[in-house]
Amino acid sequence: MKNYKLIKNTAFTLILCICFSSCSTDFLELEPRGTALESTFYQTEEEVFQGLVAIYDVLQWGGTDGWTMKLGLLNAASDECFAGGSDASDQPSWVAWDAFTLDPFLGPQSGLWRKNYAGIYRANLMLQKIEEAQDMDEAFLSRVSAEAKFLRAFFYFDQVRMFGKTPLITAPLSGDDLYSQTQNEVSEIYAQIEQDLNDAKNTFELPSTVTPDEFGRITQGAVSALLGKVILYQNDNSRMGEAAALFDEVINSGIYNLEANFEDIFKTSNEFGIESIFEINFSEKFFGGWANFANGTEGNYDVQFFGMREYVGPTFATGWSFCPVSQKLVDAMQFDPRREATIIDGNLLKAQGASYTEGYQNTDYFIRKYAGLADESSVDGEPALNWGNNVREIRLADVYLMSAEAHARSGDEATAKQRLNRVRQRVSLQPITSPSGEALLDAIFHERLLELATEGHRFFDLVRSGRASSELDNFVEGVHEILPVPQNEIDITEGVLIQNPGY
Repeated sequence: MKNYKLIKNTAFTLILCICFSSCSTDFLELEPRGTALESTFYQTEEEVFQGLVAIYDVLQWGGTDGWTMKLGLLNAASDECFAGGSDASDQPSWVAWDAFTLDPFLGPQSGLWRKNYAGIYRANLMLQKIEEAQDMDEAFLSRVSAEAKFLRAFFYFDQVRMFGKTPLITAPLSGDDLYSQTQNEVSEIYAQIEQDLNDAKNTFELPSTVTPDEFGRITQGAVSALLGKVILYQNDNSRMGEAAALFDEVINSGIYNLEANFEDIFKTSNEFGIESIFEINFSEKFFGGWANFANGTEGNYDVQFFGMREYVGPTFATGWSFCPVSQKLVDAMQFDPRREATIIDGNLLKAQGASYTEGYQNTDYFIRKYAGLADESSVDGEPALNWGNNVREIRLADVYLMSAEAHARSGDEATAKQRLNRVRQRVSLQPITSPSGEALLDAIFHERLLELATEGHRFFDLVRSGRASSELDNFVEGVHEILPVPQNEIDITEGVLIQNPGY
């Protein structure tokens, strides 16, 4: 059923072969335990491709140190959703980020840190092996190198936004070197991210489009979109024209378009659709169970988390009632045409005869975009761990709105309004014509709230725009923009790593 078949079918095999363990105690122990086997691996194009697959595989991880799915956690940290679950003790790390009661021991930071560095390690290893490769097609190696650099940049972008200063590691490490890595400045991390993305962008062999059997592999459009986003998030107004040019390059490429119907974007039947620029692939066909819950199932755990607890009724599958949608978001979308495709109204379902158990922080509103549907539940393995719903990491409407912001901040308000109104036009909203200056930026950020609700963008939007302390309860400016460094990482390095301020 799924495309991207080669990547699907080889990821777990490679992990078993070279012991890229997802169960190690922390990222400092990510050196493959099968080093003798690793030294003889990567001898053929097939083996190199399997190594590339292993980097992509980390994008799917949601079971590192518990339930640490980036999408769900970012929703809980924002004002769009609460943590939820069965009760306050269900997932304390989720509740801690939602309530901003984080400390070095309590929060999702350990799993997120380890996931990012697992992806970085695998990318570093692949890039090293490419340099050593002999008698392989140069075009093949160039494309693989570009993908590895994109993925390393992607993981570092998450890492720097989540943790601020962090060790910058660009080659495989072993022995004592693992425990002596100090934190680099944020500017250094961003410089490396941009270098990797520019290298990928300038790789001729990286295609603009891929065939269905390669869906999920990155393209030139994904590189340009992420590079523009990286520049935008650094908040340097002198570079907004640079970011705008990258976004416009994607928009004007002729490859992507907005879906005619907003509700079609997140249908599983429309994965890798015309609006999708970078999509993380999941599968319901892996027979995953609790024994390989820790990043071994290929399923999307967020889908199970978002569902209504003990639900009985039409259309939807039962879930665990995490990330109930806030009344604040419901009110903001009260008259918005995207509301029904964004939010499930539990009261309406109950009025129609459905039932569910109210979970912690229940609001009777639930996430629709990644809702599990009864007729899409996996029949292979444990259904809760095998949802195949892909995550739309970057889609064209997001790029339109980032372009609008970049143009507005560079002084080109006419183009900014054009980009903003293109998104509004899709759902038959009246164009915005009058705002200027800060009022225009406010309109763009409000449109991001409505268009991208529950897609994991809101928390970072609030942080980078300086709105977080006024919109998020208990948020302390200067502290909660980033997570604490996991205490176990500080302990294992004997204090080489330093805790973030305020923690």
